[in-house]
Amino acid sequence: MSENLFTFENEEYKNAYRHTTSHILAQAVKRLYPSVKLAIGPAIADGFYYDIDSPEPFAPEALEAIESEMRKICKERLTLERFELTREKALKLVAELDEPYKAELIADLPEDAIISFYKQGEFTDLCAGPHVDTTGRIKANALKLTSCTGAYWRGDANKKMLQRIYGTCFMSKDDLDAHLQRLEEAKLRDHRKLGRELDLFALYDEGPGFPFFYPKGMIVRNELVSYWREEHRKAGYVEISTPLILNEELWHRSGHWDHYKNNMYFTKIDDLGYAVKPMNCPGGMLVYKRHMWSYRDLPIRMAELGLVHRHELSGALHGLMRVRNFTQDDAHIYMTPEHVPEEIASVIDLVDRIYKVFGFNYRVELSTRPDDFMGEIETWNMAEKILEDVLLDKGVNYRINPGDGAFYGPKIDFHLVDCIGRSWQCATLQLDFQMPERFELEYTGADGEKHRPVMIHRTVFGSLERFIAILTEHYAGAFPLWLAPVQVAVLPITDRAHDYARSVTVKLTDAGFRAETDLRNEKIGYKIREAQLQKIPYMLVLGDKEAESGMVTVRKRAEGDIGSEGLDGFIAKIKDEQLSKA
Repeated sequence: MSENLFTFENEEYKNAYRHTTSHILAQAVKRLYPSVKLAIGPAIADGFYYDIDSPEPFAPEALEAIESEMRKICKERLTLERFELTREKALKLVAELDEPYKAELIADLPEDAIISFYKQGEFTDLCAGPHVDTTGRIKANALKLTSCTGAYWRGDANKKMLQRIYGTCFMSKDDLDAHLQRLEEAKLRDHRKLGRELDLFALYDEGPGFPFFYPKGMIVRNELVSYWREEHRKAGYVEISTPLILNEELWHRSGHWDHYKNNMYFTKIDDLGYAVKPMNCPGGMLVYKRHMWSYRDLPIRMAELGLVHRHELSGALHGLMRVRNFTQDDAHIYMTPEHVPEEIASVIDLVDRIYKVFGFNYRVELSTRPDDFMGEIETWNMAEKILEDVLLDKGVNYRINPGDGAFYGPKIDFHLVDCIGRSWQCATLQLDFQMPERFELEYTGADGEKHRPVMIHRTVFGSLERFIAILTEHYAGAFPLWLAPVQVAVLPITDRAHDYARSVTVKLTDAGFRAETDLRNEKIGYKIREAQLQKIPYMLVLGDKEAESGMVTVRKRAEGDIGSEGLDGFIAKIKDEQLSKA
């Protein structure tokens, strides 16, 4: 094997490296706290974690001691030795080790499963691997434990709460330091903090996972919706709206009942079972069925900003990023088989066009057939090939994400990258041959016979709430002019300039801008600082000189004082900025 395989450019090596570090973490914990019980410890996107049954949470000083012990283990250069045992011997070993969680994992393995362990020094752990060959591969000065949180065993709120220790590791201290710097930057950009400070949105204990949007937050939201509607109108979509609650039979028909019911909310109406929709697609298909369409009518592109509800565990909730109700910018495209490649390509183009407006780069994944798929494997193979062919034809770089497709079809996922390098999965395109069968969707073909349409499910923002959270962090709350809740702050220096300030604000408002006048009896420096803290794009500072000349002194959020100019010229300039969505 060539040496360049042993770098983080190689995803398999990176995962093995971080997985090994999770075992080093577990070994260090067992050395320092021999009575704790171990659960699981995988590699994750930015590092690793290990779930541990401990009577007390691990305080910061405990994490420091564990981290120090991990560095010692790295320097011991312990060889990782893999061995396999029969089920009986495996259960005997974990009983001797007094690891009941491992025994439960073994008991749940299929009868024909290979049961493997890894040993490093005095430490042995149940694990499928893979790992690096020695703990000496892990750079002792390039690992860091970052936090400890609670986590239910197997994600089940009815099971015991464990302690989850998170960490990260890299192949050099410089890479670790850069990552930690990004984490510090991320804290400053945390949308939950900025949402409160900028009076945009919040979540309350009275409605965990159900977000509240304040007036300024609604401005951001409504501007995004207006832009979404404009782009979709130009792309040939019509907009629909479907009910929030639909009867239980519909969810059986769609397959969501079998695949998704644990994430759904239910109610009774007239003694009949109903569900609050977790997805918009079943309602959208009922809208399609209202007519008998001709092949000449297709493709039909129906878009919906649909409010959906999904039950999430309380421990998984995170600001607007993970909520229990959100608005999904869905669309469903119904087409003939001949239309499929062109429609897939047009969705890719739409996503690209919209993401560029916000300054996002993105990467693409092709997610293939999951274990719980509906339909025939042949149909899935065909659908996956169609998606792959379009990506290749368009020259899109992509990676395969095996087994992560929707239960009704393979998909293309778009992971946007924000300004500090974090990746977020937002847009998705799912190719579906299954739902049209289940809902008996039809169109009349050129031959006069009935045919099944093919269907695309797709989003661009994904969740409106989550997209707003991502934008808030991407811009650190300093939204571009077209999205800013307050676009211009009018700041009179003295009472004598109040009348002029009011007239300037009226003229800005009449021109279509969101402007506020600060008439408080405060020094101008204080007013400027307040406007800066609220991240308002432009400030107009008005004193006696400006009132007499009809000019305005302009301050720009990122640049400070940029000089004086006529109000009409200023309005024309920011009108261009607003229209271009710069």
